[in-house]
Amino acid sequence: MAISVFDLFTVGIGPSSSHTVGPMRAAHSFVAALEHRGELAKVAGLRVDLYGSLAATGRGHGTFTAVLLGLEGYEPHTVLPSEVDSALDRITSTGVLQLGAKLPAALSSTLPSVPTVSALPPRPSIHYSVEQMILHPLTVLPRHTNGMRFAALAADGSTIDEELYFSVGGGFIIREGAEEAVLDRLESSIAEKPYPFRTGAELLAHSTNTGKSIADIMLANELVTRSEDEVRAGLGHIWSVMESCKNAALERTGVLPGGLNVRRRAPEWHRRLSERDPARDPVYWQEWVNLVALAVNEENASGGRVVTAPTNGAAGVIPAVLFYALHYLPGAGDWNENEKQRVIADFLLAAAAIGVLYKEQASISGAEVGCQGEVGSASSMAAAGLAQVLGGTPEQVENAAEIAMEHNLGLTCDPIGGLVQIPCIERNAIASSKAINAAKMALMGDGSHHVSLDEVIITMRETGRDMNEKYKETALGGLAVNVIEC
Repeated sequence: MAISVFDLFTVGIGPSSSHTVGPMRAAHSFVAALEHRGELAKVAGLRVDLYGSLAATGRGHGTFTAVLLGLEGYEPHTVLPSEVDSALDRITSTGVLQLGAKLPAALSSTLPSVPTVSALPPRPSIHYSVEQMILHPLTVLPRHTNGMRFAALAADGSTIDEELYFSVGGGFIIREGAEEAVLDRLESSIAEKPYPFRTGAELLAHSTNTGKSIADIMLANELVTRSEDEVRAGLGHIWSVMESCKNAALERTGVLPGGLNVRRRAPEWHRRLSERDPARDPVYWQEWVNLVALAVNEENASGGRVVTAPTNGAAGVIPAVLFYALHYLPGAGDWNENEKQRVIADFLLAAAAIGVLYKEQASISGAEVGCQGEVGSASSMAAAGLAQVLGGTPEQVENAAEIAMEHNLGLTCDPIGGLVQIPCIERNAIASSKAINAAKMALMGDGSHHVSLDEVIITMRETGRDMNEKYKETALGGLAVNVIEC
């Protein structure tokens, strides 16, 4: 288990983790490496090639502009939506890209040692725009459909450096040629963990042998690199960003950007629901869960600040189900702040443990396995988190995760116009209710069941492989072509 809870839950901007966050990280990595080698100042031109799903739906997903921001040195976990708008307005009006302008003064110690930034030549400004990107929507590279190639060119047209990156889901990126080093680091990290696991069977075995809950197993592994206070503070921060995301959406009115003219529903739903249910009658739990999921994904569709959980396209599921836990579990109204923070931590830790299994055995990329890998994985993770805080045994938590994914198998990724709006926003609300129902069903049993979580994860992976490519985040099939974009 080398993947951390803070790898699965990261702060970024919408609308897509694999199509916005990943490309921004890849572009940032490319210019940062150039600067580390002292070559950035030599750059006079760029060539950017985008392949497969990135090219097919890049405009609707914000891929093209995310690449520009990454090339300027912005990072998804720190950039603010207001900075995005300002930078893109400047780039559009001037046609000038300021390469690496936002790179930090102190560069990461994990990269090769070079002179400090202050000793390096000035960072260059070049004429470059979205229109110059070269798109290959029908070319799927062998490693992954989300491929991007960056080439830095000298004044004489020669190539200073060229790198191929893949955005593999959830904001994770891989650089071609670095796979062996990454695997070595992963293996080393796994060896350091007290309870390494890659399968549900291994996870349950650790629980059986130690008597620890799934959340406690995940926490113990996190403590190798962070103190318990740091882990709990980090998880609290993740929840606060989720809450801020939902609250921001409740203040926005009008229509979502992108041209579909999809009306923002969250503010009006919130007003009506607050009038109808001022005292939070449990009979209205589903309406509130729907609202939270809707609000988070409207904010994501707006390019707002969200938590990748485990992807942006599925960012509303876990906040909605955790909202349910904090407001509708027995005794929730009487919890003090410490008790609430304990529930938040246990929920997110258990959910992350299940997320590790999807990353290790399958995929969370809609472009690779369809929406079953995004909303399906999120629903499975949320079901596990809820079962954990409802007092479920490790076997019941695993069963809850299995039930939720089993009933998301085969879910296609066919967003209209390549925008993370239809059917994505409502799909998050539906998946949230599935997660809650899955957790409740699991707790009615004793944890024993015919289909294991590992079996359903492998089935999801194989279903994704068999799925027609046009149903995997290309906007070439399904609703994307059968519904008029207006």
